[in-house]
Amino acid sequence: MYGKVIGRLSNWMYSYILIILLVGAGIYFTIKTKGIQFRALKEAIKVVMEPKDDEKSISSFQALMVSTASRVGTGNIAGISTALCIGGAGAMFWMWLIALLGSASAFIESTLAQIYKRKAADGSSYGGPAYYIQAVLKKRWLGVLFAAVLIVTYMGGFNMVAAFNISDSFRRYDFYQPGTTPLVIGMILAVVFGICIFGGSKRISKITEVLVPLMGIFYIGVSLFIVITHLNLLPGVIASIFKGAFDISAIFGGFAGSAIMQGIKRGLFSNEAGVGSAPNAAASAGVSHPVKQGLVQMLSVYIDTIVICSATGFMLLCSGVIPEEGIAGMPYVQEAVAGSLGSAGSVFITVALFLFAFTTLIGNFYYAEMGLRYICDKTPKKLIMNIFRIAAALIVCLGATMDFSVVWDTADVLMGLMALINLPVIVLLAKPAIRCMQDYFKQKKAGKNPVFKAKDINLETKTDFWN
Repeated sequence: MYGKVIGRLSNWMYSYILIILLVGAGIYFTIKTKGIQFRALKEAIKVVMEPKDDEKSISSFQALMVSTASRVGTGNIAGISTALCIGGAGAMFWMWLIALLGSASAFIESTLAQIYKRKAADGSSYGGPAYYIQAVLKKRWLGVLFAAVLIVTYMGGFNMVAAFNISDSFRRYDFYQPGTTPLVIGMILAVVFGICIFGGSKRISKITEVLVPLMGIFYIGVSLFIVITHLNLLPGVIASIFKGAFDISAIFGGFAGSAIMQGIKRGLFSNEAGVGSAPNAAASAGVSHPVKQGLVQMLSVYIDTIVICSATGFMLLCSGVIPEEGIAGMPYVQEAVAGSLGSAGSVFITVALFLFAFTTLIGNFYYAEMGLRYICDKTPKKLIMNIFRIAAALIVCLGATMDFSVVWDTADVLMGLMALINLPVIVLLAKPAIRCMQDYFKQKKAGKNPVFKAKDINLETKTDFWN
């Protein structure tokens, strides 16, 4: 019963509301920023490599790795497989479009998070959508609602998907027993995950800054190898992506399973642009100007979708294995890779997925922790924090044992609710971010390393860092 209800709700949200909101907001911000995601890409890469300006906060690179740890995960492997199996090759085109438009939304939300970030007792910074909602709109209840949805989405929906996909990747092996193997994997995963999160957010940033780049480079390398060894199929694959993207009869014949719907769902799940998650990491960075984190988080969307999701898509489509609904998720990925690399391919995908999903679990918990901090209006007491962490570990264990469609639809609906709150808010609050952007490039043009002062853009709201 729950599975049917959540599935219908997911299809309804993405068919009638979110497609308009996501595309509309992306176009609006692209126009208002004069195509920031295209013209400032080189600048974004430069900013990532800058040292942190505040010793008590994390660096731009660490903030990028925390947000990328959450973005780059099961959505980049199992999510792309699901989109291709249900929506066809054309889903890739719509993923790219959502990423290109969404990166402008990511720039705005993360710049806002930096402008309105708060100062902790130890001098470090924190913030996110809940904080800029309260600072500018003066509606704490709305901030609490967003923080609560954030916790349920990331600690609940997204972490259940990550745990499920790790468990599902073992289905191909002979030792797999449907009744017991998922539970055993879930318990092991929960214990290892618990050890990491009890170390706190500083340990999280240290783990992710090492694992994320390594796993990304290795995974892309294998993807390229498979594409190169099937190079004769590449022209046909590219043609099928663009043909499938505009297959009108398929789109209107069953929109829920169309390339547009699957591309938007899986693209948003993968890059999270405009959802309101990455600003929580962006606010923790110590930078001289808010726009620097806006550019960094914009770059994270490119890394996630344009680079890693594309690597998965081309790897699967060039493998020669036909995507079908019956093998959606990990089975299609493993079959495709095993066809090129033999049995070692299945092992590689299991290891890669574990690393992708595990860093996702950690990055997601970081966001959930930020949501709890906002609701408590301070650093939560040790007892509350420990109960919260134990609950997070139990959810991971539960997710490993759940049903394919239920975990994906639950995550999609919860993510959609976050976007329904955050996107209208950042449209309303866009002016300070736009003025901040103009100030940044004005200083760059003058040959300066931009330093932000609230008075330079006539910011009326008092801030903890920029006065």
